[in-house]
Amino acid sequence: MGSKLSTPKRKLFSIFILLFLSFSLVLLLASTFRLIRNQSTVIARQVQNVIISQEIPHRIIYSSRRRNGRFLSDFIAKEFKGKEIYIGLVNIHEGEDEANEWEELGETSLVHFKRVSRGLKWQELFPLWVDEEEKWRTPNCSEIPMPKFEDYGEFDVVIARVPCGIEGEKKGNRDLYRLQVNLVVANLVMKNGYKNGDQSMFVVFIGSCGPMWEIFRCDDLLRHEGEVWIYKPDLRRLKHNVFMLNGACQSSAPHMRLDAGEGNNGYNFSELHNPIDQPREAYVTVLHSSEDYVCGAIVLAQSIAKTNSTKDLVLLADNSISERSRRALKAVGWKIKPIERIESPHASKNAYNRWNYSKLRIWQLIEYDKVIFVDSDLIVLKNIDKFFKHPQLSAVKDSNIFFNSGIMLIEPSNCIFDTLMEKRYTLLSYNGGDQGFLNEAFTWWNRWPAKLNYFKMIHQEEKMRQDKIFESVYTIHYFGIKPWMCYRDYDCNWDTIDRRKYVSDTAHKLWWQVHDGMPKRLQKFCDLSVKNELRIKKFRELAMNASLPDEHWKIKVKDPRQHV
Repeated sequence: MGSKLSTPKRKLFSIFILLFLSFSLVLLLASTFRLIRNQSTVIARQVQNVIISQEIPHRIIYSSRRRNGRFLSDFIAKEFKGKEIYIGLVNIHEGEDEANEWEELGETSLVHFKRVSRGLKWQELFPLWVDEEEKWRTPNCSEIPMPKFEDYGEFDVVIARVPCGIEGEKKGNRDLYRLQVNLVVANLVMKNGYKNGDQSMFVVFIGSCGPMWEIFRCDDLLRHEGEVWIYKPDLRRLKHNVFMLNGACQSSAPHMRLDAGEGNNGYNFSELHNPIDQPREAYVTVLHSSEDYVCGAIVLAQSIAKTNSTKDLVLLADNSISERSRRALKAVGWKIKPIERIESPHASKNAYNRWNYSKLRIWQLIEYDKVIFVDSDLIVLKNIDKFFKHPQLSAVKDSNIFFNSGIMLIEPSNCIFDTLMEKRYTLLSYNGGDQGFLNEAFTWWNRWPAKLNYFKMIHQEEKMRQDKIFESVYTIHYFGIKPWMCYRDYDCNWDTIDRRKYVSDTAHKLWWQVHDGMPKRLQKFCDLSVKNELRIKKFRELAMNASLPDEHWKIKVKDPRQHV
């Protein structure tokens, strides 16, 4: 039986218990108060965010604009040294705080234009059919409204707020309003550049996405800070991009003179103070991963030489091209430049186009102003030097809104190459190769006539007039099995069911005519490999067993390259 506590001790114990419970209660209340206060703060912030979002966060945007204004004030003060300047404001509306803010920098004018129709689709600028007779304009082109430029005086600076539109990570930006704003700014710069005698102008873009690099070259970027992009455009190059007008909605006439007054709003741009009098230009092709296309590259150079071209020939080759092949390529006119090949980050390990991103190396040829890339499975039938006058990126329509990258004009630039190398991880290629990728990187491109990159895809109704067709084309692009991988006697695509859409005996003969014009020592590089001949014999036998009605399998082979 336990002992009982004395009365004084019981009182002390009760007091201790009471104090302990009181202290615990205070701690509990304090903790609860802190929790309630934190929750109230969170709720208050959520309510504040809702209010701000409902009101279109005016104060936040205005604060950002104030920072932009200070940044531009410092820049303009340094460039113009207190001189009074005239500023054109594009996509900035009257009554906005932003419009008032720019008045602190100089005399401003709001540039008015009707917004492009929201019902217009990007696809409508790239119709299936355009006037392939190479006229200046096509009647069915949709218009992108422009300002009345005659209503505005001379500007020293153009400031534009750039809409970003829908910009995804996997696809290129095809927002029409963004395109329109970029074209308005480009036209303003060109008009003022002409009026001011090629006087330097500055262009300021405000926005997270910056301007379209298809129009404003990254080489002309002076400074980028936050949402401010300051450019000093090269008018010699910008004028080409301005006259793309509605892009691929028209066919770019090779005889079009960009320095002519007619059709160019009456401006004679040959009077610009710094024309490119002696442009550095070249044709370029790329060989990588194997020597399968060495023969094609040799014949391509031979075909260009036959047209009396005055341009350089440059070939980019990785270490898969042997020294023997390099000597042959040099003998036919190619200047060889070694490269490291580039892998597509999205291609499978065994994909045929796994290393096709090596084509991006052409942007590193900065010793040239412009180059026309030509795949080595093409031949050139007519001189195409005149197409160098067109802007980057110029190409022939492939399908839908896409161009074919087999022949295209680009303007070499290290900053473009660096940007492409970054974009290759985010932009997805629809075909896994360079063509799909470049179509997402350059969504706004200049359309060449189809005759400049004529696909060897002969439709049934065209077979009776093939000779006439090939008299009018500039190049032939050999889709399917390549001529040097067939017997000379006929186009071996006839023997393969899934490649019969690529057949053309006429085109096949034209390729061999170019081949036969080369020295015998170079023709050896087009000898038929045992592997290719085994493939030919396999499909000839299958065609014979199927009794294909064209009966090319009956042709007696006389090609001296066959292995007896």
